[in-house]
Amino acid sequence: MAEGKIVKVAGPVMKAEGMRGAMMYEVVRVGNYKLMGEIIQLEGDIATIQVYEETAGIKPGEPVISTGAQLSVELGPGILKQIYDGVQRPLEVIRKESGTFIARGIEVPSLDRNKKWEFTPLAKVGDKVEGGDFLGEVPETELITHRIMVPPDISGEVVEIAHKGSYTIDEIISKIKTEKGEEDVNMYQKWPVRIARPLKKKLDPVAPLISGQRVLDTFFPVAKGGTAAIPGPFGGGKTVTQHQLAKWCDAEIIVYVGCGERGNEMTEVLEEFPHLTDPNSGKPLMERTILIANTSNMPVAARDASVYTGITFGEYFRDMGYNVALMADSTSRWAEAMREISGRLEEMPGEEGYPAYLASRLANFYERSGRVETIGTHKREGSLTVVGAVSPPGGDFSEPVTQNTLRITKVFWALDASLADRRHFPAINWLRSYSLYLDTVRDWWEKKVDERWYEFRAKAMVLLQKESELQEIVQLVGPDALPEKERVALEGARVIREDFLQQNAFHEIDTYCSVTKQFKMLDIMLEFYDRANEAVSRGASARAIAEMSVRDGLSRLKYVEDSKVDEAIAKIRTNMKAEFEELVTRVVA
Repeated sequence: MAEGKIVKVAGPVMKAEGMRGAMMYEVVRVGNYKLMGEIIQLEGDIATIQVYEETAGIKPGEPVISTGAQLSVELGPGILKQIYDGVQRPLEVIRKESGTFIARGIEVPSLDRNKKWEFTPLAKVGDKVEGGDFLGEVPETELITHRIMVPPDISGEVVEIAHKGSYTIDEIISKIKTEKGEEDVNMYQKWPVRIARPLKKKLDPVAPLISGQRVLDTFFPVAKGGTAAIPGPFGGGKTVTQHQLAKWCDAEIIVYVGCGERGNEMTEVLEEFPHLTDPNSGKPLMERTILIANTSNMPVAARDASVYTGITFGEYFRDMGYNVALMADSTSRWAEAMREISGRLEEMPGEEGYPAYLASRLANFYERSGRVETIGTHKREGSLTVVGAVSPPGGDFSEPVTQNTLRITKVFWALDASLADRRHFPAINWLRSYSLYLDTVRDWWEKKVDERWYEFRAKAMVLLQKESELQEIVQLVGPDALPEKERVALEGARVIREDFLQQNAFHEIDTYCSVTKQFKMLDIMLEFYDRANEAVSRGASARAIAEMSVRDGLSRLKYVEDSKVDEAIAKIRTNMKAEFEELVTRVVA
């Protein structure tokens, strides 16, 4: 291990001499406070270090001690329900030791060393095992069983396995005879965060990640194992949309990374999530959630670590065969941290001052997502879906972080300030957004929900696009100048826009909409448009159609419980038929 001394301090970036023998991305302890840092550049015996803690008061001449290990996280029982900072320090433990503020140089174990876990062996003596195989399992929470896996770099024969009982994570639960000798295995493993965990092969995504948000699931779905971006201006609803995904999506594990966002937004997450109930089990949502809090007032270098820490957690649970969803809020703050570090390193700036390697760093992050066949002797699948929020300054989607993200991700949920100003939430612009997973998830929707899903979605999108074209004419000459047929198209689009696409995240029923309810709502709304078209062709006026009482029933449908939807739709259909017949009869008379 190398030991040097500081020769230059530039905010969170320092240079130390005498570091010959150190390696890239090695963790070091900096200064008299023993601050945590990471080597990001080596030249001769000079190491450039980014420090993950406040560096005020550190001066040249203070010692730098290498640890011999890369920045790694501990993966084992006890990760779930935790709130970590960007380098996997549990904030609750820190609060007990140092109070409300994180003391500089504080060292606390990432996982509880004293807690005993109920271990049940799955392997037996004599079994041939390799990395990724299950040695046993632990009921970590009421919702999630934690599988104890053979570390990826170990393979051989099990010569010893612990009996069923209570053990701490440090106790040896198995011994494996390898070509190099016997290896002791306990209940946790360490993994460098910048290195993707191994897998056998990536598989094509097939099923959508159901979020209960109508505009996402029906119009712009993301597949399990896919990637999505939510760019939008301040106040556009990025954070609330990600909260909704974290609360309601049908992934088994949620990893929420608050990367550089304001403290009040992260506080809302930290206060709200422990009190939320999992919709599938009725248990607390935190039973299957990991939170990483790295707010804007924390050192910028730690943002870099937080996204890698989060995705490593996701890969670990994916390897157990779970479907994992990771929310990163926001990757723009991570990119800004990269820009600041790059500036202090005096690197040649790229577009808008961002480093030239911005695109490759973003790509490396998103490419760790996927539906995969995991390592191990038994065939097993898992998935990791990554949803990244982007905060372009002034809502400018042409800036580098947004553009580079769009080149990588396959789903684009474009938040629109004008929709947010009109109180239309989620403020996702249906004309600018897109999903490249439509054909991928089509089979799932047509088999699990209804074979007409793709047709109905396409019909609704055509109607919304037609409305956009007609609005330009309306702004010039007014709606009364339009033919009746086109005024009906505006009314049909308004029904879909206001009664389907709008959704209230804070309403106890409307906050989540099942896929069957989504389809039934779209079905009856398109039926209303078809009947309105037919009525107009027989002489009815668009104004009379807009004033029909059945419109109230369509508007209230989103607030109807799932168990009562069929009854409500049957009533709307009966009333709609009667009202249209009466309207046409009145016209003929």
